[in-house]
Amino acid sequence: MSDEEWERFLRESVTGVPGAPTEPSARAREVERRQRERPGEPEGWRTYTPARPRRRTGWYVTGLVVVVALLVVTLFPQQVLGWFGGGDDGGQAGAPLAAESERPREAPGTERDLRPTLAEPFRGSPAARWADGAAGITVPPAEATGWMDTAQVERALRRSRDFLVAAGLDSRVLRGERPTKAIALLNPHQEDVQEYLRTALSSKAPSGRTDPLLLFSRFRPEQSRLVGDVVKTRGRLTYREGRKGAVEVTADVTFVYPVTPAGDAGRDGEVVRTIVRRQVVMSWDDPARIITEPGTLTLVSYTLDLTNGGCSAPTGYFVPPFGTDDEQATDKARRVDPYDRSKPFETSDGTKAAGGNCATATRS
Repeated sequence: MSDEEWERFLRESVTGVPGAPTEPSARAREVERRQRERPGEPEGWRTYTPARPRRRTGWYVTGLVVVVALLVVTLFPQQVLGWFGGGDDGGQAGAPLAAESERPREAPGTERDLRPTLAEPFRGSPAARWADGAAGITVPPAEATGWMDTAQVERALRRSRDFLVAAGLDSRVLRGERPTKAIALLNPHQEDVQEYLRTALSSKAPSGRTDPLLLFSRFRPEQSRLVGDVVKTRGRLTYREGRKGAVEVTADVTFVYPVTPAGDAGRDGEVVRTIVRRQVVMSWDDPARIITEPGTLTLVSYTLDLTNGGCSAPTGYFVPPFGTDDEQATDKARRVDPYDRSKPFETSDGTKAAGGNCATATRS
């Protein structure tokens, strides 16, 4: 070894070779050991711990809560609306009720005690959430029945609703005019009904059996007028095979008419709701077995329950109890909830007068 190589060896032994690995000092090794033994501290020198995936238990809990909430809303929609104030202000702030597809199990819930006004005639009433006019009368899906195929049943159901609209919602009929459209849908060969129409719509005072209110809704223009142009309705049609293969359609519908006194008396803003629940059974007969005209129906029965429409002798018109002249507050009248559609009609023979079926409303 030359002198130069020996001197370089001595020099590198003292200073070290650039880039050569070095051993950590004793202090560095002690610090590293303490860091490994202390939890939560930074990881040690030349160590690595793989990250563990987090369990997303929160998402599972959230999903379960959402599923339960949807199930409650589906099964108990009216109660949920009540929890969140859907019934406040007479239900005006609540969503419209779904169409009635079957008889309700109970009466609608109690609303806030708010009186109706000319601007809000259904205020404080369950009817505030009912549909307007014909939209509140549910028509079921059609199926071939009796002598009719599916298309014919669908047409019969539609015309049955047309009769209810012409008899109970036509603005001219409500003002006391002749129910021409409704009469055109009745079988002209049904003699007893034709006799009833001739007598009921004559100028003579009606009796119990000839009261036009049994079929038609009418107000005397000089005594009362409708508030606005909306009548609230709720009800449905059902059908089955009747006698001699006929398609028998039954209508069960409640009409709510907001009215105010006619003339100057109406300026005080008084609003009374006349509430009428009608049940009409209509038969669409097979022309091969029954004498009838195409597109007309035969009446089987018709009746009504009436509140706030007058309980005195029949006049042929509803008589709302304005002011202190409240004819409903009589001992002879039944007390009923006019919005309760869970109970069947007490009568269905179509022979009682409107006064005979009159009742005192427990709420209106």
